[in-house]
Amino acid sequence: MHIHVRELETGLGVQDLELYRQVVEPLREKTDLIFSLTTSGIAGRNLPVEERLVSLQLNPEMASFDAGSINLGGGVFSNPPDFLDQAAQIMKEKGVKPEIEVFDTGMLITALSMRDAGKLLEPLHFQFVLGTPWGAPATPKTLLHLYEMMPPDATWSVIGIGKGHMPMSMMGMLMGGHIRVGMEDNIYYSRGKLATRNAQFVERIVRLAREYGREVATPSEARTILGLS
Repeated sequence: MHIHVRELETGLGVQDLELYRQVVEPLREKTDLIFSLTTSGIAGRNLPVEERLVSLQLNPEMASFDAGSINLGGGVFSNPPDFLDQAAQIMKEKGVKPEIEVFDTGMLITALSMRDAGKLLEPLHFQFVLGTPWGAPATPKTLLHLYEMMPPDATWSVIGIGKGHMPMSMMGMLMGGHIRVGMEDNIYYSRGKLATRNAQFVERIVRLAREYGREVATPSEARTILGLS
């Protein structure tokens, strides 16, 4: 489960340890889910490194690791090399597996370079984020190209932003990858119909996977797949 938090008063995204604690601790008590907490900060706002990485204080099994900078949401989503080095080192020290978010081929190359330098440990897990306005498009050719660039022992998942949501979900399923769905990436359940909850997307992708013949992993099975156990 990938988690961001928002201020109750404004609805704006924040990196607030207490808000993360209020979300994560009750879920840990009631579920066996894998949590991937964000370290993305806020596009266009140059947050201090300590604030961006505050969620790591809760020792999640995974955390987002955006492997480069890109124009996003009306600002620059800034992930310079010095920040990536610090984030990778802290994640390594805490035993947090990076969810390496890739918005274009350059980010994948960056991650592979950091692996070669011993900054990211194998096996790597990639999250391909396709279809943002200034990133790689959500097309089969793009996904195939990124897939072919990956190390053979890497695991991967794909996100299709907006109208790319369903095409990339289906393509990822056909290629043997994993799927991320939810309202962070797409607010429409279908054309012109707003989603009302994240569970709608989860229920649909589970149904489609089973109809295709791919059973959905349990949290325990997912830990084995991702090398967390």
